[in-house]
Amino acid sequence: MDREQGATMGMFTAVGRTVVLVEDVEAALGFYRDGLGFAVLFDGDLDGYRLLHVGPADGAGAAGLWLMPAESAEARAVVGRQTGGMPLLVLYTDDLDRVAARLTELGVATRPGVPDGGSGRSLHFRDLYGNELIAAQP
Repeated sequence: MDREQGATMGMFTAVGRTVVLVEDVEAALGFYRDGLGFAVLFDGDLDGYRLLHVGPADGAGAAGLWLMPAESAEARAVVGRQTGGMPLLVLYTDDLDRVAARLTELGVATRPGVPDGGSGRSLHFRDLYGNELIAAQP
């Protein structure tokens, strides 16, 4: 390990939130909470700006999503395309069949993921705005 790498190791302990720009915060909340079973981790206000964090219900402080309204023309232009066509998020599950069935109930199209060479399976799907998500069962 070089000196610079040693000086930076251990600086962070966890990933907190990643920003997801949305057109309608309530609609996005419905998809992630009611559709995918995410919990509201924080819902507050800062000078009139809603701070809405959601994440896996049993994540125990794990990383989550900050659903932010796209208010400027620049932000609206990238809703659903923030990652340049790459997946936004990988969600791990113990029951991929259950996830697939729920997505079917919601009318969300899915496609199988690329085999990982092991026993794991995955499927790809999109949220309300076109962000690609991956559900993976290791």
